[in-house]
Amino acid sequence: MRYRSAARLPGPLSDIGYGMWGMGGWSGSDDAESAQALDRAVELGCTFFDTAWAYGDGHSERLLGALLRRHRDTKLVTASKVPPKNRQWPGRSTNRADDVFPYDHIMGYTDATLKNLGVETIDLQQLHVWDDSWADADGWRQAATDLKQAGKIRAFGISVNRWEPSNVLRALDTDLVDAVQVVYNLFDQSAQDVLFPDCQRRGVAVIARVPFDEGSLTGTLHAGSRWPAGDWRNIYFSPRHLAETLPRVVRVTRDAEAMGMALPELALRFILSHPAVTTTIPGMRRRHHVEANLAVSDRDPLDPAVVARLDVHRWNRVPDDRP
Repeated sequence: MRYRSAARLPGPLSDIGYGMWGMGGWSGSDDAESAQALDRAVELGCTFFDTAWAYGDGHSERLLGALLRRHRDTKLVTASKVPPKNRQWPGRSTNRADDVFPYDHIMGYTDATLKNLGVETIDLQQLHVWDDSWADADGWRQAATDLKQAGKIRAFGISVNRWEPSNVLRALDTDLVDAVQVVYNLFDQSAQDVLFPDCQRRGVAVIARVPFDEGSLTGTLHAGSRWPAGDWRNIYFSPRHLAETLPRVVRVTRDAEAMGMALPELALRFILSHPAVTTTIPGMRRRHHVEANLAVSDRDPLDPAVVARLDVHRWNRVPDDRP
């Protein structure tokens, strides 16, 4: 396992972290299986674990808390997120900042997360949605300052709306944001245009989320893919979106095979080839997924010429009525 640092974080992170959304309540999740996968990740050197209160109304946080207790002698880095008060994803400029992240709301949910994790300090607390029209609002700014001063968090971050990587630049200007979590993968490459250079200049950590595009870049989807009622993937992979995605997956799979690697390996190595990325957080619920994904950390970054050729798979998606 390799580790990376960012100037605004208190210590290094494993360059492949652990995304804990799926084990918070997706269909097919099993707490015992999740615990085994989490334990194996620690054994293999993973130190960064990203959760959120919204992942099962604190359930994923409690699973992380149990992991911390099982590995008291290992320094694990905890990250969570405050849900929007209005429960609307993504963040929109039509909503007032104080209706989404008022001061008391941020403070209260941070206390709830501390309880769920069983710790006195969260390494990184994030806002789970964002719109840059909120950058000047006093509530979140004062909360970020007070939480650090009280020792309840070590760093403060923002999770950026899907397909809007530049919709956080004003927040970075406040000098309160230590980490940005953003969608970045073989399809969604636009974060590298403006956001990544800005983060590098400021020493802000970059957490690359959705490395497998919610599963398409694992190569396991097909035209008939469906999930049980209530599963998020039924929304993301609507019939129209799935039909647009599958031909793109075929093309990138051919490139992966020509390079002698599986598609998930290429997906992760592409992300880790960018120097702005501090860590990436694939969602993993099973031990064999943990072992396969974390093994990629020990492989070399892709050659710059290879990365340049992969630009052909860039998909410049823009927000619309789909999640």
